[in-house]
Amino acid sequence: MVTTLVAIGTFILGLVLGALGGVYYLRNKMQNMTMSDTEIATMAKGMGMNLNQKQLAQIQRRMKNAQSNQSKTKATAKKQPTKSPKK
Repeated sequence: MVTTLVAIGTFILGLVLGALGGVYYLRNKMQNMTMSDTEIATMAKGMGMNLNQKQLAQIQRRMKNAQSNQSKTKATAKKQPTKSPKK
């Protein structure tokens, strides 16, 4: 009886920890993801758009800006002190 409960508990714990580990891994992978010009152009063609070099450069610039803004937002969110309620 006790052995069965321990086995079930271990299985559930393994599922939870595996799911949390997978989410952490995928989040880090997505944040550090970069795309080349050919990958962007292929994705755009899949959506029915043909991009020229100027448009590709603009998209890459926007992706870099978005990525740097995300890291800045996370850094400032960690550094902000908590506000105490006014009396």
